[in-house]
Amino acid sequence: MIDNEINLVQQARFGDSAAFEELVRRTSRLVYARLFLETGDTHLAEDLLQETLLIAFRTIHQLTHPDRFRAWLLRIAQNVAIDAGRRQTRQRRNLEREALNVRLRPVEEPSPHEAVEQEDLLQKVLVILRAMPEEYRLPLTMHYLVGADHQTIQLQMGLTNGSLRGLLHRGMQRLRAEIKK
Repeated sequence: MIDNEINLVQQARFGDSAAFEELVRRTSRLVYARLFLETGDTHLAEDLLQETLLIAFRTIHQLTHPDRFRAWLLRIAQNVAIDAGRRQTRQRRNLEREALNVRLRPVEEPSPHEAVEQEDLLQKVLVILRAMPEEYRLPLTMHYLVGADHQTIQLQMGLTNGSLRGLLHRGMQRLRAEIKK
């Protein structure tokens, strides 16, 4: 973590909202990429990102090691995603119970063939990405799925240009090999 970021974390811990906003600007794409990997849904990932940042803002004063801010923030995001998954499971079960009680099945309109194929491919890619090592997973997600540029990824992950390019190249090779299987 850059010394400047440590100073920003320390300022945010003492109530400086501008410092926290700068931390959000530096880390939001990283957190979004992580949440998108977990959910596979852009809208849900955006909602969970907002929830993550709100929790972080409310609890940053509890952070005892400013140099571990990113890991702390990613852990909050992971917990938010887990909680959201649990809520969805409960909601799905309740809907199923209601459907059984009423004995009506919801009618779903079929989506166009291309949309189904794209969704299937996206789900396959997400499964493969989730199984990949973290060093490849986040840069690939941030670049190809979230659309972050190299400079943003370098800043948020603390990588050099050469190391990022290498990770993206090797990660894409692994991804392509897995898709061909």
